[in-house]
Amino acid sequence: MSVQSLYTAATGMQALETKIDVVANNLANINTTAFKKGRCNFEDLFYRQIKIPGAQDAQGNFTPTGIAVGLGARVESIQTDFGQGAFQQTNSQFDLAIEGKGFFIVNDPTTGQNIYTRSGNFSLNSQGQLVVGSAQTGRVLQPQITIPQDALNVVISAEGNVSYNQVGNPQYTQAGQMQLALFLNPEGLLKQGENMYVETQSSGAATQINPGTQGAGVMRQGMLEASNVEPVRELIDLITTQRSFELNSQAVQAGDQILQLVSNLRRF
Repeated sequence: MSVQSLYTAATGMQALETKIDVVANNLANINTTAFKKGRCNFEDLFYRQIKIPGAQDAQGNFTPTGIAVGLGARVESIQTDFGQGAFQQTNSQFDLAIEGKGFFIVNDPTTGQNIYTRSGNFSLNSQGQLVVGSAQTGRVLQPQITIPQDALNVVISAEGNVSYNQVGNPQYTQAGQMQLALFLNPEGLLKQGENMYVETQSSGAATQINPGTQGAGVMRQGMLEASNVEPVRELIDLITTQRSFELNSQAVQAGDQILQLVSNLRRF
């Protein structure tokens, strides 16, 4: 019935509206360090079964096909694409990019729990600790690494070994060993905003290992990982989603016109 078409098309419009929101968020974060784009997945709703496939007719024959009328669509999930972003050279000694899998481990000062990020724009706080974010309210890198005030050059190897030299001493002193967190299902991480992720039951527990071992990525000093958003692909998705939304709105208009015709019928 035309009434059903109104509700069915409405579910499509609602689902497509969510996809437009996802695409808009991807484009808004095109310059966000280490941002990972989202992808909207759809699924169809349940069906009104008018005739079941394989049912017997009056002659005892089995029907080869059935009659099932779908009742719309909905968003099944929004997946995060953790594909590698491009590298941007900054030449800052505290900027780091992860080439490969893994997350930086930082401590959330509000909860005291470890959270995770791909953003490597580190700086030093007043205690000389490496932090992500502003030096005053930044989240401290775990395990903690402290750089003395008189350090001249800080070198971070691909394997995460942090060392520095000081005034009057050309020899490098090791400050600590960085580690990365790996997850069995990184798409199950909970997004917290500010480039941060939180462990969940779906992601599995974090495995902390040294960079370059057991499948973990390696460090690239003086670089930042850019967003993995592809503007052209996102614009194409935006256009196709908009056209799909328009088609669903036309289905609503068609159902409305049919209802109008039915209401205008007169018995003579």
